Amino acid sequence: MMAAFSMLSFLELVHGKFCLIFLALFLTLTYVLKQKSPKKFPPGPRSLPFIGDLLRIDSTKIHLHLAKFAEQYGGIYSIHLGTRIVVLHDLKYVKEALIQKGENFVDRPRIPLFEDLNPNHYGVVFSNGYAWKQQRRFALMTLKNFGLGKKSLEPSIQAESKWLSEAFGNEQEAEKFSLDHSKLNYFLFIHLFLVFVVLGRPFDPQFVMNNAVSNVTCCLVFGDRFEYTDRQFQDLLKRINEAVYLEGSIWAQLYNAFPWIMRKVPGPHRKIFEHWDKVISFVKLKIKEHRNDLDPSAPRDYIDCFLAEMEKWKTDVDAGFNEENLCFCTFELFVAGTETTSTTLNWGLLFMIKYPDVQEKVQAEIDHVIGQSRMPSMADRPNMPYTDAVIHEIQRMGNILPLNLARMAVKDTQIGEYIIPKGTMVLGTLSSALFDESEWETPQTFNPGHFLDAEGNFRRRDAFMPFSAGKRVCLGEQLARMELFLFFTSLLQRFTFSPPPGVEPSLEYRMGFTHCPKPYKLCAVPR
Repeated sequence: MMAAFSMLSFLELVHGKFCLIFLALFLTLTYVLKQKSPKKFPPGPRSLPFIGDLLRIDSTKIHLHLAKFAEQYGGIYSIHLGTRIVVLHDLKYVKEALIQKGENFVDRPRIPLFEDLNPNHYGVVFSNGYAWKQQRRFALMTLKNFGLGKKSLEPSIQAESKWLSEAFGNEQEAEKFSLDHSKLNYFLFIHLFLVFVVLGRPFDPQFVMNNAVSNVTCCLVFGDRFEYTDRQFQDLLKRINEAVYLEGSIWAQLYNAFPWIMRKVPGPHRKIFEHWDKVISFVKLKIKEHRNDLDPSAPRDYIDCFLAEMEKWKTDVDAGFNEENLCFCTFELFVAGTETTSTTLNWGLLFMIKYPDVQEKVQAEIDHVIGQSRMPSMADRPNMPYTDAVIHEIQRMGNILPLNLARMAVKDTQIGEYIIPKGTMVLGTLSSALFDESEWETPQTFNPGHFLDAEGNFRRRDAFMPFSAGKRVCLGEQLARMELFLFFTSLLQRFTFSPPPGVEPSLEYRMGFTHCPKPYKLCAVPR
């Protein structure tokens, strides 16, 4: 009896192990067959089962790893990070896909992290098809009506530039504010900054720069700006900054590779959802406030215009004119308008303290063309080729979106000698264009001469595409160009920037969803 029982137990054990082995072999075979490359698919490293190329790529240096793969496999190759991805790391392939065959790569892929954040695919950035076309058209039209790309927006940026310069430390301007002024808190904030700036003490410019840039977008979207002392708004900006960083981390990569697991386990990826929930709650509050005092005949900003537009499109549900989509569209405009330009300007000040000779030449041009008695204006830019070249070189070397935003093939498409199947995620890297050795004389060096001809006139370069290209090109490009020129020139008009005594400026970066400088300090001395 005991012998029979033992034999039964043994057979059950063997059977259980056999089932596990069979299951493992079945899953592995299924995975291999599923991942088998179709005919004429771009080559790439041999991926490991299930984990793909996750172990080969350091998320903190992903743009550098992709460049190394290109050296081995060519300017078009494939990797596996949760799904198959075709990487275009060559300017000619990027242009072919995004510009010449842009219609075939106009869609965004479905990425688990963003799917869980936005399951209905609302907004402008991650929507596709008819809804995307209607929302992009409406956003461009509305922002243009409020001055995007027009001279009418310039005074708002100039005013914010003045606030920013004062925050950086003009004691005489600060003294003009009386204690019963409506901006008492702002006066106290400036007074606090003077302790650091006027006395020559180092400070971190990041959070005040973020606030200033964000305020320009906030005026367009929310109809108002936020004081630099607003703690709630400062907390919001810090959450945006951390969420953007975490979205490029290994935790986000793991989430996209194994969403069914990562949804259930703790970790820093949870903070992404926590931070974005806070930002979305803020946006919803602003929408509620706008709805309560809406006057359709006199729209104040993007939210008012969208609320008025909802009535016109109520019979066309697919166009996406509903309040939930308004929330995500506003959220995207707010975040994108804050993070990218402020990161570029933070790179700009870092490059100025790293290369003081460049700063001196910019200031000499500012003094010659603008002087010290008036604010810079966009009309000055054609007369300031060196400053314009420096700003473009800051964008090139800053390289804030090295991987670009992912696209998806809407049908089988040939790029070069390879076929990219329908539904494949595609990364047309911007760093491959901005650092192309055949396009730039000294691609790894900060050199404003890249944008100057032999006579010192500004020259455009085809390989300069920090705003991406094609049908998904950044819709805020004109606003960003205006902000970069006015903020940068107004700061260098008023201050000379230098590193803290005894500190050698470092160009070390922090790679998240964006490529930004590591926190640094500088000294701002009034001119």
